[in-house]
Amino acid sequence: MERWSEIRRRVLVEGVHKRQIIRETGMHWETLKKILEYSEPPGYRQRQKRQRKKLDPFLPKIEQYLREDKALPRKQRHTAKRIWERLRDAGFTGGYTIVKDEVRRLTQRGQEVFVPLIHRPGEAQVDFGEALVKMNGRLRKVAFMVMALPYSDADFVMAFERECTETFWEGHVQGFEFFGGVPRRITYDNTKIAVAQIIGGSKERKLTRGFCQLKSHYLFNHHFCQVARGNEKGVVEGRVKFTRLNSFVPVPQMRDFTELNAHLRQRCVDDRQRRLRGQSATKEQLLLEDQKAFLPLPATPFAACRQVSTTASSLSLVRFDCNDYSVPVQWAHQPVVVKGYWQQVVLYAQGLEIARHGRIWEDEQVRFEPLHYLALLEKKPGALDHARPLAHWSLPECFGMLRRRLENERSGDGTREYIRVLRLLEKHSLPKLRHAVEQALAVGAITRDAIAQFLFPRPDYRFTAFSLDGHPHLRHVRIDAPEIGCYRQLLGGVR
Repeated sequence: MERWSEIRRRVLVEGVHKRQIIRETGMHWETLKKILEYSEPPGYRQRQKRQRKKLDPFLPKIEQYLREDKALPRKQRHTAKRIWERLRDAGFTGGYTIVKDEVRRLTQRGQEVFVPLIHRPGEAQVDFGEALVKMNGRLRKVAFMVMALPYSDADFVMAFERECTETFWEGHVQGFEFFGGVPRRITYDNTKIAVAQIIGGSKERKLTRGFCQLKSHYLFNHHFCQVARGNEKGVVEGRVKFTRLNSFVPVPQMRDFTELNAHLRQRCVDDRQRRLRGQSATKEQLLLEDQKAFLPLPATPFAACRQVSTTASSLSLVRFDCNDYSVPVQWAHQPVVVKGYWQQVVLYAQGLEIARHGRIWEDEQVRFEPLHYLALLEKKPGALDHARPLAHWSLPECFGMLRRRLENERSGDGTREYIRVLRLLEKHSLPKLRHAVEQALAVGAITRDAIAQFLFPRPDYRFTAFSLDGHPHLRHVRIDAPEIGCYRQLLGGVR
């Protein structure tokens, strides 16, 4: 470049003759002409497209393969190597590199360009993601819901066992409470939890009953992306990736979902102190504008449970979501209403709560409550040692001692009396009954009624002395002494 500029200066400024420059440098006339015409080397410029005799006849096939790939799953599309192999089978004699370069050029030319979208205060986007967590010592996959506010970029994250209607509801309920209001407009993808059917060329949608219930309670407006157009909710897509890389790397080690969600929630709060590129305020400051545009929270939160009506089986079990839950035996064969929350299952009969269990997320499992079957075992004491609901029931050592003594002292009725003692757990806690059993064993009063005395005193079992204080009118009442002889007549005469 230094030589280039010096030649231009000598010819155009100092007036040195062109022939002298050629004699001094030995360059060609065309080279000198180019130096004088351009202030810097223009570089190589191809005037005509170079002919590719081997590849050009096969370009229509490459374009056809790429065009057909658009209708196929991303993981089942042609690679450049596979296209080269197919072309080779069709008679192509060129190398892999020129095919790879052409595929790259055609792919880049066909890439979609997006329009930047405006994000107004009070709007939200919702999506689910998956990540690995080491929970209680076991590596497992969890689903996490992200509710992002594009205007302030604040977000809420909550992890669940899996993505389903109940967790979808619970995530919204907790998210709205976390932000202190309800976004006026929420954008979703076409999840089956919310969309039952896409109608009319992906423009109209038939919503599920569960999504309509949630929307009717909180009164927000919804927007669903076009099919395979996740870019319409690009903010939450990015937040899902951000959450996975920042909150789940390294793999967190948690005891349970309560600890995991507390960890995720705190990270969301801490992240509000960041300032985004191009913004003059932090996320926390921008969140105030989002909250001003929110709808108010309803007076009562949404009941995030799926309700099912069914009937208890002859085994006193109720089926919900491919799993069985026990109810007290008196409700066998009776209609039961199941309310399935994301963490527990509550069962009702005749308007009363009859059982409550932790939610099972595996399939074809059974959850028993031993107390539900004690009333039946009292009638069938012979089944005590083979009862499946009691198979893994761990009781303190004093209960085993009590059973052995009862069966030794009461012969055939000892097992039934032991079950009657266990039934005291229907009204009293295990620590309290254990203490009562230990007291009963110490004094040798081991029947059910004797043990029950140690579980009280209740007011109706206390003896009190009568006092005339406060009853002055009774001081003048005189009661004659009873005639003892009258009782002898009741006994059949004097003995």
